[in-house]
Amino acid sequence: MRALRGSQRLPKPPRRSSPGPPAPGPNSMRLLFCDIDDTMTTGGLVPRETFDALWDARAAGLRVVPVTGRPAGWCDHIARMWPIDGVIGENGAFYFRKAKFGIRRIHSQTPRMRALNRRKLQVIERQILAQVPGSAVASDQPYREYDLAIDYCEDVKRLSRKSVRHIVEIFHAHGAQAKVSSIHVNGWFGDFDKLAMARRYIHDIDGVDLDAEASEYAFIGDSPNDEPMFAAFPVSFGVANIEPFLDDLTHKPACITHASGGAGFAEVVAMLIAGLDRPPQPQKKTTRR
Repeated sequence: MRALRGSQRLPKPPRRSSPGPPAPGPNSMRLLFCDIDDTMTTGGLVPRETFDALWDARAAGLRVVPVTGRPAGWCDHIARMWPIDGVIGENGAFYFRKAKFGIRRIHSQTPRMRALNRRKLQVIERQILAQVPGSAVASDQPYREYDLAIDYCEDVKRLSRKSVRHIVEIFHAHGAQAKVSSIHVNGWFGDFDKLAMARRYIHDIDGVDLDAEASEYAFIGDSPNDEPMFAAFPVSFGVANIEPFLDDLTHKPACITHASGGAGFAEVVAMLIAGLDRPPQPQKKTTRR
């Protein structure tokens, strides 16, 4: 791990910028929120280091919650099959968490509101495809409940920054929110976002407020759409592949990993686990909704 102000990769972690994240002390870190694409993945795959890190975190009592722009269909699988505490999907539209029986699903909008918004997004979709050559609807769109994802480099030839900005402008012209990830431009109607749902998750599951207990939670990400999370979490990390975007960020991650993608994620998990030298306290039980 190295600090943002240094230009060299340091031989031993961690040297931090000032101010930097507080060092995780014994039993201080409750939970790590993390982006998925290009943070937990490398070259579009979930590498061995990532799954090993997830199992290591589980064994150490460090809970992990992916916070992703990926669709509800993917998140159902992730909540069921991965060794995680829960998952926040579609840029903060909902969280899914495995329960005693099935999956607990907490949504930010009613089914009726989602249906109305989908019709408005279909109008935007037609305009983007007509006005931005080379753009495409993301291949995971059929599994989404809230947003419209426009592919600008995952399964299509990478579009220019100008084209990506044009996509964002079209969303905004219709009154929609829009965020640029490392692969998609995601647009939606509603006031939800990754940070708001992360705050709700902490309140629902741990019964605390993020601002009051900020040093007990961490975040790691890789792209400009993670900036609100970097701003809210004093313990924040960027994987090395975030560096091309740093000049675009007002709120930067406090530390940058040596490695990119999944290896960088594993680097952070190992560092946080090193601060957990005794089993964590049982988390507060919550009533089922």
